[in-house]
Amino acid sequence: MATHLEASLQQDLERIRLKVVDMGGLAERAIQASIRAVLEQDRQLAFAVILRDQFIDQAEKQLDKLCLQFLVRYQPAASLLRFAYSTVKVNLELERVGDYAESIARQALKLTEVDAPLPLEGLQQVVNLAVPMLHDAIQAFVHQDADLARKTIESDEAVDLLRDKLTKDLTSAYKEGRLPFEALNPLIMVARRLERVSDQARNISMETLYMCTGEIAKHPGSDVFQVLFVDEHNACRSVIAEKIGTALNEPDFVFSSAGLTPAPVTEPTIRFMASRGFDVSRFVPRAVTSVANLDHEDVIVLLAPEARHAFPRRPRHTVMLDWSIDDPSAVEGDEATVTAAYQRAYSFVEEQVRDLVSAIRDTEEG
Repeated sequence: MATHLEASLQQDLERIRLKVVDMGGLAERAIQASIRAVLEQDRQLAFAVILRDQFIDQAEKQLDKLCLQFLVRYQPAASLLRFAYSTVKVNLELERVGDYAESIARQALKLTEVDAPLPLEGLQQVVNLAVPMLHDAIQAFVHQDADLARKTIESDEAVDLLRDKLTKDLTSAYKEGRLPFEALNPLIMVARRLERVSDQARNISMETLYMCTGEIAKHPGSDVFQVLFVDEHNACRSVIAEKIGTALNEPDFVFSSAGLTPAPVTEPTIRFMASRGFDVSRFVPRAVTSVANLDHEDVIVLLAPEARHAFPRRPRHTVMLDWSIDDPSAVEGDEATVTAAYQRAYSFVEEQVRDLVSAIRDTEEG
């Protein structure tokens, strides 16, 4: 018989899955409607797509909140952490599809003002590939179908080639006087947005492969998986976490740290870390604001409640984890009491870091 915690876990997982289905349906219908608005030159439908984008934004926030609550409530590891991480990523991709649908709808409004026949055959060919790609990508994620995900990824190159051919044909039609200038840019923009939809479908499929297999290869063009630890001063907890992560010697990972208001590493921290074989006496604390590009961080780990103030909005392509713990450098008492506080923090962070790396690297479920 399932325990209360197990039953609650399954309920939350199902709630998240259903929300993904809902979000995917909204995005898919939006892109289909925006394309119909272009092909049928339907102004009313274009306005409807633009107005309905707010529902996709609301659904994105709701799913993001569910995932954050899940991460905080269960502190998942291995396959469950991969599921939560991938869902956050897919949620962002689907929200972006909604943005593309709105953009296409705005181009549709411009095209309704063109008093000339439009060459839409090439556009229809792109639609016939990109929209099914999105549908298959969503289905692959919801049903954890790695084979369908791989098949979907393979279609992306064909969409790129069609987009390039369509752009070339439209430009030639304009130069030859067969396409008005006011129609050229909107049609090229629609083609580009459709190609970006196929890119989102590819990204969703890569997240599916990651969720099913744990393959880090899901990050094309990225050599490493970047993890940033953040606390209040970058003088204790985040320093400990960075050193623990780096000591794992994982070639596919880069661990770094920062703080809201940097301060020198505390003397008790220097002594404790020395006892664990780490020299942090020359560590140079840095501010979160000095991190070159937060969007390039794959995971940001908050080690102090105050650290959340640095992120009123989570970086778009980043998963944020809350591992808030008490600051051992603030503990007062005799040496044994202080050392025990440091040991608790160290053990907690070490376990969490190892679980995170295992969840990302491990190719086996659970």
